[in-house]
Amino acid sequence: MSSNTIPLLSSNFLTDLKAHTADSHKNLENLPVSASILSPDIKIEDYCHYLSLMHDVHKSTEEVVFPLLTGVITDLEERKKVSLIEQDLLFLKFSKSISTTIFQDADITIPFALGILYVIEGSTLGGRFILKNVSANPQLSGNEGVSYFSGYGDKTGSYWKSFLNMLSEYENNNNCAEEIIKGAVYAFDNIYNHFGGR
Repeated sequence: MSSNTIPLLSSNFLTDLKAHTADSHKNLENLPVSASILSPDIKIEDYCHYLSLMHDVHKSTEEVVFPLLTGVITDLEERKKVSLIEQDLLFLKFSKSISTTIFQDADITIPFALGILYVIEGSTLGGRFILKNVSANPQLSGNEGVSYFSGYGDKTGSYWKSFLNMLSEYENNNNCAEEIIKGAVYAFDNIYNHFGGR
């Protein structure tokens, strides 16, 4: 296979991945919990509730998914978000008492785990958009309370591209698009249920 066909293959794979997860993505965005943080008059209690739910998602990702991907995604340490959410909740004086495990299937494969991480990293990209809305709240207008949605700051776009490159390279070398797509749909479905969509 000539090297000049690789970008085309990656492009097709990423297009397929986005197409196969579009409905799940839309369903998640349409939930009241998701809509609440995009409301022009966002309430702090709704914001804290959303962060609390996302804490479970990221904690589960870091405990279950990250260990499987240490040799595949080279900058996993820099992609951890649990401590950022905890900083925000501490600033907002929100006490989280119950945690829920979101991803707990013991049979998760590396491609499946990459599909889950695709959803998680995509949410960081989307978080930059949400940041503009939540920062309009007087209690969140400074730098505090918005660490999570700040993502990777002005490097968020490059972190997303870097992740997509690693994802595409792994898929190209292992021919596992179907398993990655299954992992992404699984992630969207489990987060949807966790957000009260069942």
